[in-house]
Amino acid sequence: MSEITNIALDAMGGDYAPVEMVKGAVDAIQKESAMKVFLVGQEDKINEELEKYQYNKEQIEVVPASEVIETAEPPVSAIRKKKDSSIVVGMKMVKEGKADAFVSAGSSGAILVGGQVIVGRIKGVDRAPLAPLVPTEKGVSLLIDCGANVDARPAHLVQFAKIGSIYMEHVMGVKNPKIGIVNIGAEEEKGNALVKETFPLLKEEKSINFTGSVEAREIPHGQVDVVVCEAFAGNIILKLYEGVGAVLIKKVKEGMMTSLRSKIGALLIKPALKATLKSFDASEYGGAPLLGLNGLVVKTHGSSKAKEVSNTLAQCVTFKKQKINEKIKASIQKEETN
Repeated sequence: MSEITNIALDAMGGDYAPVEMVKGAVDAIQKESAMKVFLVGQEDKINEELEKYQYNKEQIEVVPASEVIETAEPPVSAIRKKKDSSIVVGMKMVKEGKADAFVSAGSSGAILVGGQVIVGRIKGVDRAPLAPLVPTEKGVSLLIDCGANVDARPAHLVQFAKIGSIYMEHVMGVKNPKIGIVNIGAEEEKGNALVKETFPLLKEEKSINFTGSVEAREIPHGQVDVVVCEAFAGNIILKLYEGVGAVLIKKVKEGMMTSLRSKIGALLIKPALKATLKSFDASEYGGAPLLGLNGLVVKTHGSSKAKEVSNTLAQCVTFKKQKINEKIKASIQKEETN
């Protein structure tokens, strides 16, 4: 029998909480028997949603948390003052070993602060990067960092590259993943001070398959498997990616409805188009893990619906099965020994 993965889910975080959080949890346990979800938040609201479903009661448990950290609240003071918030309670469960992972669609700032302060970083990890999977022509690439460290230094980016390589190889099954650093050109001498200083360090690093610079336009083509950058650039790439993707899908659908001929054509290509659009749907790949912590913390979109929540919970099971944290620890310890 498979080992159970215990996941604390912030039932109060996100635009559609607790409705979509609860639905996502129910959907997830129906697909995965080796999973238990702890719905953290306001009991009455969560139980009201749970009453709508038939599910295995042993796989879902409600954990009371009376407070909610709102998106606009200053993250540090919110984590400090709201001790009974769903984010703080859920993260403490990970810290105390009661849960293997914490998932939330709530305040990004509070999740980043809480991850560092409550769960804590693996010894030797200087910064914990936020790393979502982005769809590409060849499958997916890992974008690391996309929002946690806007003031990263060269040594941090090298560590991000190592952590990203471990994740892509063991979670996504990409053998010897190609690593690229985001730049404004392919030439080594291009870029800002951070990129110019980091490039030779990545080039010298023998534990990764560094292939050089990657321009933003090449990311959707899947030129590299791990896209390394500091959080300011990463967040811009991610948001533009999501925005262009949404507009493109909307325009394609509008174009198919312009005439009778286009509508007939749309019916003929619908199955193939649906499969193609699905592969470029970010919600198919779950949330963005905050890598390098003493436990798994995953941030999903604030607008997450049940499908993305369910996929993120499944992602946590894979993370545990592949022992990603143990592999990151081993990599860091090996580096320190050398």
